[in-house]
Amino acid sequence: MKDGFIKVAAASPKLVVADCEYNTAEIMKLIGQADEKNVKVLVFPELCITGYTCGELFMQELLLTKSEEALGYILENTKHTEMVIVLGMPLMVANSLYNVAVFCQGGDILMVLPKSVIPNYQEFYEGRYFSKGVEVPYGITLCGQETMFGTHQIMVCDTIPELLISGEICEDMWVPDSPAVSHVLHGATLICNPSASDEIATKSAFRNKLVSIHSAKLVAGYIYADTGMDESTQDLVYSGHDMVAENGKILAESELFTTGLTIADIDIKKIAAERRRMNTFANLTGGVEDDDAYIYIPFTLNIEYTDIDRSFSRLPFVPSDDVKKNKRCEEIITLQAMGLRKRLAHTGCKHTVIGLSGGLDSTLALLVTVKAYDILGYDHSDIMAVTMPGFGTTDRTYQNAIDLANALGTTVREISIVDSVRQHFADIGQDENEHDVTYENAQARERTQILMDIANKTGGLVIGTGDMSELALGWATYNGDHMSMYGVNASIPKTLVRYLVRWYADNTDEKTAKVLYDVLDTPVSPELLPPKDGQISQKTEDIVGPYELHDFFLYYMLRFGYPPSKIFRIATLAFEGDYEKEEILKWMKTFYRRFFSQQFKRSCVPDGPKVGTVSLSPRGDLRMPSDASANLWMKELDVTIS
Repeated sequence: MKDGFIKVAAASPKLVVADCEYNTAEIMKLIGQADEKNVKVLVFPELCITGYTCGELFMQELLLTKSEEALGYILENTKHTEMVIVLGMPLMVANSLYNVAVFCQGGDILMVLPKSVIPNYQEFYEGRYFSKGVEVPYGITLCGQETMFGTHQIMVCDTIPELLISGEICEDMWVPDSPAVSHVLHGATLICNPSASDEIATKSAFRNKLVSIHSAKLVAGYIYADTGMDESTQDLVYSGHDMVAENGKILAESELFTTGLTIADIDIKKIAAERRRMNTFANLTGGVEDDDAYIYIPFTLNIEYTDIDRSFSRLPFVPSDDVKKNKRCEEIITLQAMGLRKRLAHTGCKHTVIGLSGGLDSTLALLVTVKAYDILGYDHSDIMAVTMPGFGTTDRTYQNAIDLANALGTTVREISIVDSVRQHFADIGQDENEHDVTYENAQARERTQILMDIANKTGGLVIGTGDMSELALGWATYNGDHMSMYGVNASIPKTLVRYLVRWYADNTDEKTAKVLYDVLDTPVSPELLPPKDGQISQKTEDIVGPYELHDFFLYYMLRFGYPPSKIFRIATLAFEGDYEKEEILKWMKTFYRRFFSQQFKRSCVPDGPKVGTVSLSPRGDLRMPSDASANLWMKELDVTIS
């Protein structure tokens, strides 16, 4: 449970309809297996102690008596575990029969939630037996224990404040205003659903979508435990379709017509972070106005380090679904292009100016600009691609810039910066043989001056090429290459830039693709230092670190507010076999140091379109002070990761 990861499971036991003793034995087997796997929240199906399809037998006193005895046996034999166990059973309360979920831990009943929505249509006849659950909780006695009965209850973990558990039962989820909506508005972050959903053709796919969307709408973890194939098949078939979801993502899902455990780790702190960003949900102190007060039941889980049964994408900004790859890439480039389209239409500009280096960022910026021109019906020749060779330019990047501009039908202009920079060196007293930051930045600023002045001369706009990863690290020359009139790549991290260019290459003509593939094979470099033997001598990732690591750090820091210790932990899992822990730690320190110290460069970035969930715009997603200290983050790296 360290770092907010809660190991949970949905269970579909083998059962015999109306045989409480057999069912209890099978339930205990799965409890034992879950305990061995360190599961902390275990959910069984609806009416699992008796079986869901008992029909008229629910009216039999013997079945109800044996069901309560079975619960008592389970409580007695689970005193040793801190696992929260959710069991389904029929229960008589105040002369009415209810379909309930019993939440228990360590042999104690913590709360009893009745089913709210009782189906009574077609071949379902729950309404023949069960009453609709009451909302306002009141005290009852069950298995000799005093507990509370009613839907408006939430369990609160005193050791993990973000973990608040409640539940709903099967049909409750399928209605427009499910009980879980009220639960989460009162603070619940994990919803347990003991269910018994019959299986018909195509229903499993719909059920999957429903659980996914429901958990997304709730911004919650969701455990859906479905009764299995051993139910009576007199009229219907049941499949044991278990799922664990987290805020719209199915983390784990069982095969149909199987029994056993479906285990996943829900990141409860991630859910809390999402809610902080949304500012939609009320917390325990109130904020929801209704007449039916909730009650909160405390429980405890020991904080301990457990293995995580979930994977983390090495490239969180990059689409992972190959089937949807083409659509996603086209969507992203179209979003970039539509932002530029609006700026061009608003300003009345038909001319744009791009500094084309032969590198990835300027390549993507040119592709996006061409797309915007196609949308507007403008001629590509009104795009001026300016290549400005300097002291570090290699023949390879120079030729790629020329070839790409020609392949796309843009106007090409070559302006060497060597003489003008040398004159500037003489003016300020800079030794050309001193390859320091002044040597490098003077070249970047000279290029920006050229682009700006050409834009003025042509009545056009300078299109920015810098990407989000460079902004995060401050790997840009202030008032140089980080300045433009519209930055189309401002919210595109380096790993995504590479992905988009490759997608474009895979879907364009042979001539353009040939250039793009060579650009992709070229090392990332600002090319500000002289080449060695005609080859690039200044490789960015050798200096600031691998962009795939920095993009990983950036995503989890800004998207979910993870602390460095948690990011380090999941990074070691995601990049296992490629980077040693020491190397990951080294580049994490570089990332945090640069991210905090370079905010001043982000505070004045030009306009640019947001295309994903993370952006560094000072006008939107990152209103961060330029003088904030990184001490807390750096100290955690030194202390926690040691």
